[in-house]
Amino acid sequence: MLDLLPAAARGVIASLLLVLNTIVLCSFLFCVAIFKALPFAITQRFTLWLMNHTHEAWISNNKAWMNLVCRTRWHLSGLEGLDYQHSYLITSNHQSWVDIMVLQYVLNRRIQPLKFFLKQELIWVPVIGLAWWTLGFPFMKRYSKAYLEKHPEKKGKDLETTRKTCAKFRNNPVGIFNFVEGTRFTEGKHAQQKSPFKYLLKPKAGGIAFVLDAMGEQLESIVNVTIHYPGGRPGYWDLLCGNVKDVVVHFQELKIPPQFIGKNYDQDGEYRLQFQGWINQLWLDKDALLEQMHREYPPKQ
Repeated sequence: MLDLLPAAARGVIASLLLVLNTIVLCSFLFCVAIFKALPFAITQRFTLWLMNHTHEAWISNNKAWMNLVCRTRWHLSGLEGLDYQHSYLITSNHQSWVDIMVLQYVLNRRIQPLKFFLKQELIWVPVIGLAWWTLGFPFMKRYSKAYLEKHPEKKGKDLETTRKTCAKFRNNPVGIFNFVEGTRFTEGKHAQQKSPFKYLLKPKAGGIAFVLDAMGEQLESIVNVTIHYPGGRPGYWDLLCGNVKDVVVHFQELKIPPQFIGKNYDQDGEYRLQFQGWINQLWLDKDALLEQMHREYPPKQ
């Protein structure tokens, strides 16, 4: 433990450990990427196993420096039914970049490593883009409404591309992650949206619907996560400095309604309204749960 050191010193040490962890394991991943290109089933299985375990090792190393800089009190519930051998769609409220580290910390080796849908252009990001590709993150190509109006022949092509990308998950469990709010909560965004929720931004149902359309039959369930920080929303530097003292996380496993699988959110207006209503009810329940969390876990003096 580094409790006796000033917060800034802890932050510098944690930053160096994070960078070192990333450089070492990304270098290893890039070597694995060479074998990923070989068209042999046994090679594909081995590289998938190796990539997953390398991903989990990166998270475990991050957990180590997080524990080193701070003994965070974790208040967890609802994890009992999760199975490492199943595929899940995970979603959560979004308050801070710390949310991703929290989810990785808690879910590591409980389910498969989390993968995010990424815009196709992000594959060209130096170093990280190659790491995402090597780890098997699904890249998707989406067209704007304005583009589709000029090129109607492209309608459905984005989903077709994503389905092909997701085909590699068909025989392997996977954890797909999506932030329904699409961005981090701030008071300014909340006011600008005129959000009807006290602790949440308006949900964007299209992202989850897109995943269900592309790979809904492969998913065991949706894991609806609610995160609360009794000490207030932390920044990433707060995490590095060991200033995140308490984290409350509740997991709710939801069976996917069968009527929501294999439907086209963009083109089926009736389904779109039904799905938006379902997501809005989830968000009403989540807002009520956050209200309860604020009462049960007030800021510690």
